[in-house]
Order: sequence, then structure tokens, then C-alpha cells
Amino acid sequence: MTGTTAPRKGGRWIERWDPEDETFWKETGERTARRNLIYSVFSEHIGFSIWSLWSVMVLFMGPAYGVDPAGKFFLIATATLVGAIVRVPYTFAVARFGGRNWTVFSALLLLAPTVAAIVVMEPGTSYGTFLVVAALTGVGGGNFASSMTNINAFFPLRKKGWALGLNAGGGNIGVPVVQLAGLLVIATAGAAHPRYLLAAYLPLIVTAAVLAAVRMDNLAPVRNDTGAVREALKDAHTWIMAFLYIGTFGSFIGYSFAFGLVLQTQFGRTPLQAASLTFMGPLLGSLIRPVGGALADRFGGARITLGTFVAMAAATGVVVFASQRSWLPVFLVGFVALFVLSGLGNGSTYKMIPGIFQAKALARGMSGESAAAYGRRLSGASMGLIGAVGALGGLGINLVFREAFRTSGSGTAAFVTFLGFYALCCAVTWAVYLRRPVAPVIHTVGVETKPQLTSV
Repeated sequence: MTGTTAPRKGGRWIERWDPEDETFWKETGERTARRNLIYSVFSEHIGFSIWSLWSVMVLFMGPAYGVDPAGKFFLIATATLVGAIVRVPYTFAVARFGGRNWTVFSALLLLAPTVAAIVVMEPGTSYGTFLVVAALTGVGGGNFASSMTNINAFFPLRKKGWALGLNAGGGNIGVPVVQLAGLLVIATAGAAHPRYLLAAYLPLIVTAAVLAAVRMDNLAPVRNDTGAVREALKDAHTWIMAFLYIGTFGSFIGYSFAFGLVLQTQFGRTPLQAASLTFMGPLLGSLIRPVGGALADRFGGARITLGTFVAMAAATGVVVFASQRSWLPVFLVGFVALFVLSGLGNGSTYKMIPGIFQAKALARGMSGESAAAYGRRLSGASMGLIGAVGALGGLGINLVFREAFRTSGSGTAAFVTFLGFYALCCAVTWAVYLRRPVAPVIHTVGVETKPQLTSV
């Protein structure tokens, strides 16, 4: 089987695609998949920067803005909420409009929240207006879902952990990059000039859209499959993985948005001091996400995920200890460790998804390309749902922080809550995917099998 690129209404379309065929993959598939991956990463990177924009904007909002810490936490929580919700339609848009076409459109859509922020970012603007503009940045969160669904279809199962980890990690780096850019503006122009940062992103957004239009492809075999969506919704593993993704990605995005505010509110850091520290955790968490995917490819996603949650619980214990004693150096060590571990877990959990659904296909008697196609179909449909629920974990983190600071002026109670949640994630991962004496037990409708798959 070969893959061909042919013109069709709406842009560049590849009519046939079979990445599991090793001959096809070596001759044409790998080169095409890598090219699409590169430009998908860039577009998703800009999307993450815009989605996390208000984690930086709140650092520019001094006393003249009249917004207290609880109000600032609610601004970034609003951006998180919208970003989580739009992930669902963004996932299905790839099949409806094509991965390339949707990447172009979704990149250009980022102009709306950026221009809106340029217009309103000044003292005297009403809090309600800030909420609306913060909500608009949520469209950047949707870019992750469409990008991951698109790239998932390009790569064979044996390469998905690496490819999805690289795609997501490169996108996640958009968070520390916009925070570093904010630090640069505060350090050079001062906290009174947020518009310098916003204006710098306008040409980057246009560049991402143009590159996607010129260099990316649509996959014709990826059709809008409502049957796959219904099946994914009914499958217990979709919701179990969504729960685990709350613990990994929910932690990463929630902490990324809240880190600077925590440093300002609990440790009395100035905007410049907070900005100079805020980027470290998201940067390391983003860089290590592909490592989590690669480790999952080699050792199994469930093993890496369980180890990650155990370590996250331990790191949270360190953060609680440091928070109680207002010991900033130890707090930073524990908090940055949480970012690194959540990045590892992000890579390993997303590797588990296609492996689980291919295991279900084998349990139903499928084999070869039919099993691989079933795995791609169901994992593609479920990724948007899992990503959306996982992002809601970021909303939960910011709301828990808001309540903790509102009632006690400290984040200690919030971290104790997170510690309990990581312990629950450990129990679920072990019970569902690692319980001995057999390899992962995959329950299907009316069938219980024990496939020996290391890819789960």
C-alpha cells in the first residue's frame, strides 16, 4: 500500500495512509509524518502560550487594577475552564475539516484573544471585561486536542509514545516561553507595559498559520466517525484514563497558571521576582514529556505512570512541609519536582491510550491492520475527551488554591488536598492496569481477557 498526496477541495489531502506497514513507513510515511509533526508542534506551542497568557497578565496587574489575589486566581481558572471545554469539539474538527485545514484556522483564531487583551489591558477596565477576555484565551487550549488527534493518526503504534510526547512537550513549552517573555518585558520596560508582550505574539500567530498551510497535510482516511465517539464515551477506560490525566496534565497546567501567583501571595515576591522563577517548572515539565513517552514505549505506560504518581505524592509532601514553614528554597525544589514528574506522567498516560484500545481489539479477535485501525479509531475519538477532562484538573487546582488563599492566606491546605488525590491515582493505576499475577486485564462488553501487552 502506498500513500499519495492529491489535491482536493479545501487543500492538500493524502488519500491513503498505512503507518503500520513497515515498507510504506520507511519509504514515504515517516518523512511525511515527521514534517507534519514539526509544524503541528509550532502551532500548538503558540496555542499554549496564548492559553496561559493570563498566568502572565496577572503579574502585570498591580494595585491600580483593583483585583485581589482571589480574583486573579479566578481569571486564570476561567481561561483553564474554557480551554478544557473547547478540547472536545477541537478533537472532532480534525476529522471533519482535515488536520492541516483545522491547524490553519485554529492558529488564526488565536488573534482574537490576543488583540482583545491588547485593547483592555490597562487600569480602569472592569473585572467582567477581564473575565471575558481571559475566557477567549481558552481557544489556545483547544489546539492541543486537535494537534494530538491529528498526530496520533500519522504515526504507528510503536512510535506513538515518542511522537505524542514530542508533540505535546513542544506545545507545553509555550507556557514557560510566554512566561519568560513576560519576565523580559517586566525587567526591561516595567510592569506597566503588558502590551509589548501581547504585540510580539501577533506575527508569531500569523507565521504558525502560514507554515501550517504550506507544509502540513490532511489525512482523508481520518473520517468524522460518530460511532467511534459513542463507543469511546461508553468505554470505562476512556474515563479511567481521563481521571489519571487529571493527575498528570491537570497538575501541569494548573500549577503552571498558578505558580507566579502563589509566589507573590504566599512568599511576598514582587512581579519581577515571581516572573524570574515561574518559568522553571513548566519548562522542565515540557522538556521531559517526550522522555515519559519514550520510557512508556520501552517499559510500559502503566508502570511509568504509577511510578510518577508515587513520586508526585512524595514531592507534594515536601511542598506541604515547606509551605507550613514558609521555607522558599525547599518549596521551590518540591514544586519544580512536581512539574518534572507531571511532565513524565503526561507522556506515559498518553502512550497508554492507543495501547489500551489496541489490546481491546486483540481481545475481540482482531489482528494486524484491523486491530491497529481499531486502536487508532478509538484512541483518536477518546483523546479529546481525556484531554478535556484532564484540563479540568487545572481548573480544579486553581479553584482549590483560590479557596485556600481566601480562607487562610496560605496554599498549604490546597497541597494537602492534592496529596490525597495523587494517592488515589496510584491506587487506580495499580488496580486497573498493573494488578498481579497477570498483565493488564482489559474488560470488554461481555468478554474478559488478559492480553500480554507491554504497550499499555
